[in-house]
Amino acid sequence: MELTLDIPSGDKRLALFGTADRNLRLIRDLLGVQVAARDGRIRLIGPRPAVSRAVEVIERLQEKLTRQAHLSDGDVHDAIASASDAMQEAAADPRRIFVYARGKEVAARTDGQAEYVRAIREHDMVFCAGPAGTGKTYLAVAMAVAALKQQQTRRIMLVRPAVEAGEKLGFLPGDMVAKVNPYLRPLFDALGDMMDFDQLKRFITNDIIEVVPLAYMRGRTLNEATIILDEAQNTTVNQMLMFLTRLGNDSKMIITGDTSQVDLEEGQRSGMVDAMDRLRGIKGIAMVTLGRSDIVRHRLVQRIVEVYERQGKPATPGGRKEVE
Repeated sequence: MELTLDIPSGDKRLALFGTADRNLRLIRDLLGVQVAARDGRIRLIGPRPAVSRAVEVIERLQEKLTRQAHLSDGDVHDAIASASDAMQEAAADPRRIFVYARGKEVAARTDGQAEYVRAIREHDMVFCAGPAGTGKTYLAVAMAVAALKQQQTRRIMLVRPAVEAGEKLGFLPGDMVAKVNPYLRPLFDALGDMMDFDQLKRFITNDIIEVVPLAYMRGRTLNEATIILDEAQNTTVNQMLMFLTRLGNDSKMIITGDTSQVDLEEGQRSGMVDAMDRLRGIKGIAMVTLGRSDIVRHRLVQRIVEVYERQGKPATPGGRKEVE
């Protein structure tokens, strides 16, 4: 595979490359990848595992340069050894998810979450239903970020229905990101945990991470992408069909939602509920349901969910009852 990394200009770039590109030549020789540096870009060519490891090494060296001015040969060797250890740990512990943020441990914490992570790894389309706090959105974003880091996907698309605005986003002020931002805030919050702000900003600017209201997905075919549809219980049947048929080659879809919290107009069937009923059993599609035991927020959240389930859920503000 071939991969190009953009390296910010300045003294840190020179320190990363080393005198006469010595550090890059060490990476080339020790990892068995082709490395070429030009105009602030590093191009890596080689087998996928070797290139992924080289990316990990370069990221570790960049992090080290935030604390020191120069890199020694020992620093490069240590980074290579650490990257190797991390990859072995990932293989040994499938619950762990390696994201961009250093020191950030993301992992499935319950058996249900572990099943969810495994389903995402093994299937091209995954539906995950569960109550608030079960990690269905957070883990979906983590898996997408990990796939981007490992070059298993070329971009991430974050999609959410804007039910409260009736999908009429043109009346809201600002550009597209500003219009849809209130609805995608939970996804942005998760991304902010997994990479630094500047990196996230670059990815959005370069359309590596794209935020899209559901209404703007029509007519697109998405190849080599990881697409997350959040709050999917608030799609209509037609919207869900439109969304699912956007899946392109080498892409993965993750559809998440709480089917007990549907905010559609009375009489409208949830597209997520409908799709899970229709598509269950189709090869390549996984259905995961998380429950109270998978809630990993504050302990009171689990107790609150238990009380509402035991006593029955109230009607929504417009008088509509929740739809199971």
